[in-house]
Amino acid sequence: MRLILNVIWLIFGGLWLALGYFLAGIICFVLIITIPFGFAAFRIGMYALWPFGSTVVDKPGVRPGAVVGNVIWLVVAGIWLAIGHVLTAIAMAITIIGIPLAIANLKLIPVSLLPLGKEIVPADGPQDRFGVRR
Repeated sequence: MRLILNVIWLIFGGLWLALGYFLAGIICFVLIITIPFGFAAFRIGMYALWPFGSTVVDKPGVRPGAVVGNVIWLVVAGIWLAIGHVLTAIAMAITIIGIPLAIANLKLIPVSLLPLGKEIVPADGPQDRFGVRR
């Protein structure tokens, strides 16, 4: 089922969404000082390309640089990306077939708001003894 949903996602918006994130990542690498944002944009782009079967988790440990970077990202790009994902999810949810795609679009909001300090892992990946996926 994941394969079918991923293919439908890819056709109906996932490819363009991922290409947008990849373009943003390239621009961030060209600007040099924003290279950490470039890595985050590429990570989100890969997640946006094939979202079903993956989930976002926090990286372990304290990351003060990620907090500062996330605040900058939130102000500059994160809020606008989140609004775009919400609007796209509303448009996708109009049809019955689009409802899972809308849910996948909503899954992209947390990582598009605060991408630094996050990791994208398989949804059925290993868990620690408390049930937290790593």
